Amino acid sequence: MLGQEAFVEAAPVMGSEDFSYFAETIPGHFSLLGMQDETNGYASSHSPLYRINEDVLPYGAAIHASMAVQYLKEKASKGSVSGFHEEL
Repeated sequence: MLGQEAFVEAAPVMGSEDFSYFAETIPGHFSLLGMQDETNGYASSHSPLYRINEDVLPYGAAIHASMAVQYLKEKASKGSVSGFHEEL
């Protein structure tokens, strides 16, 4: 969608994210969407100086929608819709 040159695999970080516990029960995907505007200075997302670059939000929405469609296509091609979780 954005080209291979726009994809960067992030290095592992020791954050305090609970996602891995949820993914043990219900398989999932965790990704980050880079949004730094290089014309502005950098501020951590925990800083009061942090500003969202709203120009990237349509890309993030499109990428997530694309991943969902791909997942559903793969499930449909296997001829089974079992394995879906009712709690979702």
